[in-house]
Amino acid sequence: MAGTVELGAPQEASDLVRLRLLDVDGTPLGAQPMSDPRVLDALRLMKLSRALDSFATKLQRMGQMGLYGPLHGQEASVVGSAFALDPKRDWMVPAYREQPAWLHHGLSLDRLFAQYMGRIVEARIPEGVNLLPRNQAVAAQLPHAVGLAWGLKLRKIRAAVLVYLGDGAASEGDFHESANFAGVLRVPLVMFVQNNAYAISTPLEKQTAAPSIASRARGYGFPGKLVDGNDLFAVYAATSEAVARALAGQGPTLVEAMTYRMGFHNTTDNPKAYRDDAEVAEAARRDPIVRVERYLTQAGVWSDARATEMERSIQEDLENAFAAASRFAPPDPSQIFEHVYAEVPDRVRRQKEELESFRRDSTA
Repeated sequence: MAGTVELGAPQEASDLVRLRLLDVDGTPLGAQPMSDPRVLDALRLMKLSRALDSFATKLQRMGQMGLYGPLHGQEASVVGSAFALDPKRDWMVPAYREQPAWLHHGLSLDRLFAQYMGRIVEARIPEGVNLLPRNQAVAAQLPHAVGLAWGLKLRKIRAAVLVYLGDGAASEGDFHESANFAGVLRVPLVMFVQNNAYAISTPLEKQTAAPSIASRARGYGFPGKLVDGNDLFAVYAATSEAVARALAGQGPTLVEAMTYRMGFHNTTDNPKAYRDDAEVAEAARRDPIVRVERYLTQAGVWSDARATEMERSIQEDLENAFAAASRFAPPDPSQIFEHVYAEVPDRVRRQKEELESFRRDSTA
């Protein structure tokens, strides 16, 4: 159900109202939670994400990168939620299509490329960046996030943890176990669901009989918020409120961002096999990037000249970062044993020695 609602208003679990603060035509609906300079920063990151999708997909098709999952159409969900965190204080636990959030949280663009190019050493999350590695296994990041949030609480460290998941992950057992654990322990966690309408090819109506994923939160003892995931302002406001609750010791929040994946699930997917072109065209009418551009145009701070310059600088950033990542050393088989254990178990040490012995013998 579309509409607007005041943040923090009491809601029945079966009657959550989808928060919207920015209309499709760029008209603000009430006071806005972000200044225009901050909106410009967010827009650049959203446009960088869209350009990265195109750039990375071409590289994957040429065999220069591995499997890639584009964010196309979901940029407001990821950027709006990422902007609600303090990268120096809060932690981010990604799934596998939150590329602009990783960048905003401190990962450099060349290291992002390294992850998809198999440059294992350079792909490692640097010290001081409060980000866990991207997770390809659906929902497996959720117990990690709850454990991280519990650890912060036990150590009395004032920080929030935001974990990303898709609607498909909300159908996994890991989701239910993690949500229950988070609610019982009242950990400082934000569960951010990107509901993009499909779990790969399975539509939402075949995944749950609940009125929304957010409505499930009450069963675990914490609030659920439903937002227009293509509305940068609504996502930022709802996530900021959830982070504030976490920092105040009030426990977890589930934020469900209703968005749409306009591209494919990943570079092995053919979405034409399970959805109509008309559906995608309708989703394009609600494009989150165009919505922000319309807002900034009305505010008098956006123009064709500014758009051209931003797109030029983004392309330059992508090309420079990929060139830098291409200069990283190619992966070595022995690296699979590194950055896993603080204290290497004997069985793993023996496996590494066997590999080294095999490589010596094969080159003798």
